[in-house]
Amino acid sequence: MLDVEGPWLTHEDRQLLRQPEVGGLILFARNCAHPAQVRELVRSIRQVRPDMLVAIDQEGGRVQRLRQGVLRLPALARIATAGDKAEQVAEAAAWLMATEMLACGVDISFAPVLDLERGRSQVIGDRSLGADPVVVTRLARAYIRGLNSAGMAATGKHFPGHGWAEADSHVAIPVDDRTLDVIKRCDMQPFAALASQLAGIMPAHVIYPAVDNRPAGFSSFWLQQILRAELKFAGVIFSDDLSMAGAHVAGDVPQRIDAAASAGCDMLLVCNDRSGAEQALVHMQQQDYIPSTRALALCSPAARAANSEYRGQPRWQRAAQLLKNHHLL
Repeated sequence: MLDVEGPWLTHEDRQLLRQPEVGGLILFARNCAHPAQVRELVRSIRQVRPDMLVAIDQEGGRVQRLRQGVLRLPALARIATAGDKAEQVAEAAAWLMATEMLACGVDISFAPVLDLERGRSQVIGDRSLGADPVVVTRLARAYIRGLNSAGMAATGKHFPGHGWAEADSHVAIPVDDRTLDVIKRCDMQPFAALASQLAGIMPAHVIYPAVDNRPAGFSSFWLQQILRAELKFAGVIFSDDLSMAGAHVAGDVPQRIDAAASAGCDMLLVCNDRSGAEQALVHMQQQDYIPSTRALALCSPAARAANSEYRGQPRWQRAAQLLKNHHLL
């Protein structure tokens, strides 16, 4: 999965998208001016590759790539402020987001964040549904229900939990020195409880040295022994962006590709680094990588069509009003 330069495809973008090793594309803020433009961009992407999985990070709060012409969604942390209506609000917020993104032609938003807010992480903070794993699980289950009812698959992140590590993996290599037992009893609980309801999971670029000296996304112990074998997760494992500083511990771009793939990632993200994406493609072609087809199941043409006209729907109006009633819009 890679990205493109701007709001319209260039000749170079089209050449990259034609490569069979490219199975997905992720949109960033620079790609998103307003819904009509995003729809046209995605239409042009699918003219090149009809089977392309198109993704975005549209969590709400500070992580919302498309902001004009759509609802300005609350950060997930604010959902818990709705008290006994928090589950209804979580489901409504997810449904609204998924409906708007599907109407733009986008298949998935990488959500929900399942990390616990421990007052330590520089990057999680209000992206989390809370500090209590029971509450986070309950609200995330409602959020997943909202995504699914709109026709969008859910992707939980960042397994097995990024909330305790202080550093931001975008610019540093975070470390969480707790034991496996502590992580299992606390931060991993939402992933364990919701594994059967998640279509995708994104592992953290965090090293847990008491467990493995590699970040979770490069660790067969975390991905195969824990996530696949113990938690019985059968969905898509998306690497986090292999261009981030937290991934550099695995080596250069080809080494990161090999490490993530051998650990068990189905789709490898190389973003905001065109040179790195090109290196990754050349390496995969030289090594005769066989592209995983598991992620193609997350493409949702029927859901896109169903949600093409959403603002007039009574459910959209009710869901938006619910968030307004709790001062979340």
